[in-house]
Amino acid sequence: MTRPLSWLALCCVHGAVSVVVWWSGGHWTDALIWHADTWTQHPWTLWTSAWVHLNAPHLIGNLLVLGAYLTIGWVVRPGGRCTLAWLLAWPLVQLSLLLWPDVRQVVGLSGLLHAGALVVAVHLALERLPIQRARFWGVLLAVAVLSKVALEQAWQRPVLWDSTHELFVVQVAHLAGVTWGILLGLLTAWWPARADSARD
Repeated sequence: MTRPLSWLALCCVHGAVSVVVWWSGGHWTDALIWHADTWTQHPWTLWTSAWVHLNAPHLIGNLLVLGAYLTIGWVVRPGGRCTLAWLLAWPLVQLSLLLWPDVRQVVGLSGLLHAGALVVAVHLALERLPIQRARFWGVLLAVAVLSKVALEQAWQRPVLWDSTHELFVVQVAHLAGVTWGILLGLLTAWWPARADSARD
């Protein structure tokens, strides 16, 4: 059975570009950051902002999650439909943050990673992925991620200061991520199964 090359490739792109941006440093990275009041003049930031990280712990934490996603990609084989859903969530998560005036800018992969988790969870729960007990693992993954987001209460605390890592955490990006992950996961899960083989 073929491996999910598109999902694995996207994970590698996020990881590699994030490391390059961090290693390069410099003020030029400011041009990659999404700002709520200027993004229409810099539309590329809907995508590039995800690759910018504020400090080493921020980057390392997201890279560790990406490593888990690579493992998921190898084991459960999320196909082209999952990859497409994750790609569509990329700018939509950023745009959703316009609903919260407290969010002036956002960087990092965390919102997008939450979206990816729910995309896979939905496809597993609907038994669209070829592994044993797919529904059980999908529900378990969804419950774990949704419980985390519920505990964060992002609708009340959209932005929170993290004194441990010395940065502001845009928790509402996590909420936007799981919302789009569910919606796009459901949308792409309805497609014919043969669509996967055409995209991988």
